[in-house]
Amino acid sequence: MMGVSISTLRRWDNSNQFTPSSRTAGGHRRYSVTKVKEYLGEFINSTKRKVIAYARVSSHDQKQDLERQKKRLSLYCNNHKLNYELIDDLGSGMNYKKKGLKKLLKLVLSGQVSKIILTHKDRLLRFGSELIFQICNFFGVEINIIDENKSLTDEQVLAFDVLEIITVFSARLYGKRSHQNRNKLK
Repeated sequence: MMGVSISTLRRWDNSNQFTPSSRTAGGHRRYSVTKVKEYLGEFINSTKRKVIAYARVSSHDQKQDLERQKKRLSLYCNNHKLNYELIDDLGSGMNYKKKGLKKLLKLVLSGQVSKIILTHKDRLLRFGSELIFQICNFFGVEINIIDENKSLTDEQVLAFDVLEIITVFSARLYGKRSHQNRNKLK
């Protein structure tokens, strides 16, 4: 529920930051749901939380687009007088192991984020962004999408998704084939 490890709970108990409601005969810590929710409420309402502006492009060829995204996010945050941190990523929207995405999730799960600013919904992830949005909602993180395009039809969204899947898998196939060809030349 809190998104922290057992060792963190032990450390919090030892420092009296967050103590268990009771202990079993074997010494296991037990926490009441009410106490956890109260703690999370304090954590979520903390003024120390950050605004994160997140930008992502799929390939090195799109570096200029990444710079444009970063400028738009900075302009948006500055116009709204937000104190923010910018996280940028280079990788497919279907890659869940991107360094910046992992950093963003870690900040969200540790309760350090109040708001995430994106230029487009698919900049976070091409598929699965709704799951991330639900996690953010649970931790009280607001999501702002600058260019939310609600005028796309379901057919257009499906076409974009199919093109993305084809692009990602063909790039993997060509990359694998290129690697095999280079090994043959050695």
